[in-house]
Amino acid sequence: MAADPLHEDYRAAGFGRRVGWGERPAVVLVDPVRAYADPGAALFLDTAADALAAMRRLADTARASGLPVVFTAVRYTGEPADDVPHFARKVPGLAAFRAGAPHAGFTAACPPGASDSVVFKHYPSAFFGTGLDGTLRSWGVDTLLLGGFSTSGCVRASALDGLQYGFRPLVVREAVADRDPGPHEANLFDLDSKYADVIALDDACAALARYTSA
Repeated sequence: MAADPLHEDYRAAGFGRRVGWGERPAVVLVDPVRAYADPGAALFLDTAADALAAMRRLADTARASGLPVVFTAVRYTGEPADDVPHFARKVPGLAAFRAGAPHAGFTAACPPGASDSVVFKHYPSAFFGTGLDGTLRSWGVDTLLLGGFSTSGCVRASALDGLQYGFRPLVVREAVADRDPGPHEANLFDLDSKYADVIALDDACAALARYTSA
């Protein structure tokens, strides 16, 4: 079979090396909320259910090894236009994330556990304005296993910021989803080429199971 010219071009330019695993990973699940999972929601993703099942498996495996699990959600106490005027102008659908809105909460398919941490944010990145980087460092975390919604938005932003804060970002392919296969695959390719390792769920869980809380 002929080599893919795009992949060959990127490899020739030096992209796609591995960041690999560090000493202590954490699972960070970005916005696994009902706005993406409920069929009646404007932001509903057809592939959300499969991704949520993968996220739950990731979280359960990390918990069993005594490793940290973090859930994030976009949340506004009032109108988004008051907190994030330009973001709200660009994306009116942010109204779905007002506190108390019907689709703002976490899903029953993949809810935070009693020992998990929950981070609320205003912007796409799990790190921007949240203090998450300091929390992860206080736990000794150096590696991030990322799942969530959506691949081209909040997952991408969180992976990029994770790298910029000095963590090793690993995006779990089956645990992320987007509105359309085009942006989904394009962003996975770009993340894997430049900013993160895109890895399979089975490989992620097998590696997590080898860690302990010690």
